[in-house]
Amino acid sequence: MKFESYWHDTAPKFRGASDGDIEGHYDVAVIGGGFTGLAAARQLARSGARVAVLEANHIGWGASGRNGGHLNNGLAHSFIAAKAELGVERAVALYRAFDDSIDTIERIVDEEQIDCDFRRAGKLKLASKPQHFGTIARNFEAVHREVDPDTALLTADDVKAEVGSPFYGAMLSKKSAMMHMGRYVAGLAEAAARHGATIFEDAQVTRHTISGPKHRLETPRGKLSADHVLVATGAYTSGTSFGYFQRRIIPVGSFLIATRPLTAAEVAATMPGNRTCTTSMNIGNYFRLSPDNRLIFGGRARFAATSDQRSDAKSGAILRASLARIFPHLASVEIDYCWGGLVDMTKDRYPRAGYVDGVWYAMGYSGHGAQLSTHLGMIIADEILGKAAPNPLRGLEWPAVPGHFGKPWFLPLVGLYYKALDRIK
Repeated sequence: MKFESYWHDTAPKFRGASDGDIEGHYDVAVIGGGFTGLAAARQLARSGARVAVLEANHIGWGASGRNGGHLNNGLAHSFIAAKAELGVERAVALYRAFDDSIDTIERIVDEEQIDCDFRRAGKLKLASKPQHFGTIARNFEAVHREVDPDTALLTADDVKAEVGSPFYGAMLSKKSAMMHMGRYVAGLAEAAARHGATIFEDAQVTRHTISGPKHRLETPRGKLSADHVLVATGAYTSGTSFGYFQRRIIPVGSFLIATRPLTAAEVAATMPGNRTCTTSMNIGNYFRLSPDNRLIFGGRARFAATSDQRSDAKSGAILRASLARIFPHLASVEIDYCWGGLVDMTKDRYPRAGYVDGVWYAMGYSGHGAQLSTHLGMIIADEILGKAAPNPLRGLEWPAVPGHFGKPWFLPLVGLYYKALDRIK
């Protein structure tokens, strides 16, 4: 078993990073070489801006290469709850932004000819308990009536044709998609570089200062100045220069395993519908088939940050037990990959994007960034360029998490709370 991301291990490496010293002046410096930063860099470079991308490790190292490979439309929240919390207008705009984000990715894949197995598969939100189906049905009725008619409600019998495990029904979101995340992020980086962006790897920003109209950024490889800075580091935001975000972003570990390639008979018994799937538990699971027919199975196995192979192995064992409960016929299947990554959660689980303390930002995707990050990166790029951009998060209040200054000491308590909730509801 390999303790590394399946997406990283099965994708071509990005070869277009600059090996020169970091120096000079740029119109925009983008911090973070994931989906958000690379999409913004591509958009900016296509408009003629001089752009530098500063990635602390290698392209796609963070959440962009450590996810489940889902591109799910719609909100992570109940649409009914989102209307109550955000107001109808913003809830609808944010729902449609998730829809638009998948269209954006599909368009980029086509324009840049990125070989990443993009496919409109549809997503199933599976009811794990009988009472969960009622909640899913009420949300479906609101979504289908008010914002997304391209949805359907499936009964427990309908689900049998989709997933080889008993569930109590599901909501199908037909616009949802999937792709190979490692190939996409490498292709997005190549596209950004091809359009003129300069990409630096192994270039962690160690200091950021603002002097008059200019930003100054220091890295172990040198320093540069820029007129604008976009912070696109998500859960991997670090350093005292960006304390505003550290007080608002809660880094939560998300863990995954990937089986060996399944046989045709095993695929038919496990995922005959070949869609992306999520369960309705608070501490639930999500799964899909990879392009080579592995079952990629993930979840919040432990409320802890991934830190080393031992940590990931513990989480992998928990996920394997969950996989066996949902798919008993795969209880002894070989696991080829086990890996973890950080999810940049916000307290209310809504993302944020805008401008604060002299810098632009987009983050807080709360486990649903694979789809939205590309789209928001491009929206913020347009805002930097002074273009009208439909930012659905503009002006959304973002209070700091009380008592949180970077290390989420309270996560074990949160985990206990959600485990208790799953037992009683």
